[in-house]
Amino acid sequence: MTATTADSPEAAAGPGGRHPQRWLILGVICLAQLTVLLDNTVLSVAIPSLTSELDASSADIQWMINAYSLVQSGLLLTAGSAADRYGRKKLLTVGLALFGVGSLAAGLAQSSAQLIAARAGMGVGGALLMTTTLAVVVQLFDDTERVKAIGLWATVNSLGFAGGPLLGGFMLDHFWWGSIFLINIPVALVGILAVVKMVPESKNPQGDRPDLLGALLSTIGMASVVYAIISGPEHGWTSGQVLVSAGVGVVVLGVFALWELRVPYPMLDMHFFQNKRFIGAVMGAVLVAFGLGGSLFLLTQHLQFVLGYEPLEAGLRTAPLAVTVVVLNLVGIGAKLHAKLGTPATILTGMTLLAGGLAVVASFGAHDYSGMLAGLVLMGAGISFAMPAMANAIMSAIPPEKAGVGAGINGTLAEFGNGLGVAVLGAVLNSRFSALVAVSAASFPAAMAAAGSAGERERIADAFSSGLETSQLVGAVALFLGGVLAAALLWRAERADSVQRASDMTDQRAADMTDTV
Repeated sequence: MTATTADSPEAAAGPGGRHPQRWLILGVICLAQLTVLLDNTVLSVAIPSLTSELDASSADIQWMINAYSLVQSGLLLTAGSAADRYGRKKLLTVGLALFGVGSLAAGLAQSSAQLIAARAGMGVGGALLMTTTLAVVVQLFDDTERVKAIGLWATVNSLGFAGGPLLGGFMLDHFWWGSIFLINIPVALVGILAVVKMVPESKNPQGDRPDLLGALLSTIGMASVVYAIISGPEHGWTSGQVLVSAGVGVVVLGVFALWELRVPYPMLDMHFFQNKRFIGAVMGAVLVAFGLGGSLFLLTQHLQFVLGYEPLEAGLRTAPLAVTVVVLNLVGIGAKLHAKLGTPATILTGMTLLAGGLAVVASFGAHDYSGMLAGLVLMGAGISFAMPAMANAIMSAIPPEKAGVGAGINGTLAEFGNGLGVAVLGAVLNSRFSALVAVSAASFPAAMAAAGSAGERERIADAFSSGLETSQLVGAVALFLGGVLAAALLWRAERADSVQRASDMTDQRAADMTDTV
């Protein structure tokens, strides 16, 4: 536990050192967290509305989604460090305010550029909320209740991440597309009032200084790489624009790594990557988020453009994924499997199920929702098994005094994986679609509008469906291979740890015998 000020949770706690309103505060925190996570996926179901009402291209749509996650992921570690130093309650309040203002700007946007900018602003508030909510939970609950509290917090994470299309579909079925952002405003206002009144302040004045240059470098580097991926299908993978963007991203990320190695207060301690357990968990965490974010981006388009469902109907048909995750988390199936099989096998099982679910959707859900339903349930089961095991692996690979950094890393990986999944699988979809359709159009609706006959529209629809299938299969292969590699690294790390423990015990026994003699 970090050092705290006089107005810390410990000072405000009731008998036994427990805050008397800790569970009510947890509810407030989970509400704020749910709103932030819903906005990772709520926009995906509004894609048809945005393409028609804002005349948005496929690249515009991807940037509307990625602007939020990329800004958020770039600032997560710095936001956590700033909260530790300046006060978690203060920055939680600031985060809610920024998120509310950004939501208002997004709901009233009149162009794609305005919406992208508003989403980036929301990402700043989201970064503050993502880090401070977990920090406050850790401060409020002692060892006997913390696991349960974090478990509930994690369940809300899963619900928010997968439930966005359902909420978005409901709002779009009754209101215009901007309503999916404006509903955040009353939540933000209630959250601010509740935090100010109920949440105790806590901070560590001796904490590390924020690594502002590291945050800037990581954000620029990731944005440049993803921009290259998004722009590839439109401008050509060998075009100067794409190559320059990719080169800038790689160079800036390299400078970021060098800076983190030299700076005394790094946003990301690069020495963590010498730990095979950490590397395996990191790889798995990125790929799970990659598969989940990318697949939801594809599924909502598949349901509306190919199968012809309205937004609410599409959202409802993605709900089995969220329901499976929440139910399995609440009953603790993943925890029981982890206790029985261990971390590597649990991660491999989860990643295999997630990959299998995507493959089922691609193979059997092209023209029939029943095949997609089976795939969604498999994906939900895989997420509920893999995500907790990987979070545990990340945290166990980091020294206890760096637990806050570990939480920030976990959040950063999830956000970056989500944005990368949308970019990569979206790029595969666009490349395949462009290769099969001779019509020059920036999106599927534009290509359909330019079609001159029913036969042409059918050919375009088939090409789009083929692009979806290809991109989903690419995601499935990446998830499975990533799961195998992550599990192998974790198994090697565990064997190395066992050998080291055995060696330490032998040395200790030898030392004891020497002392006895």
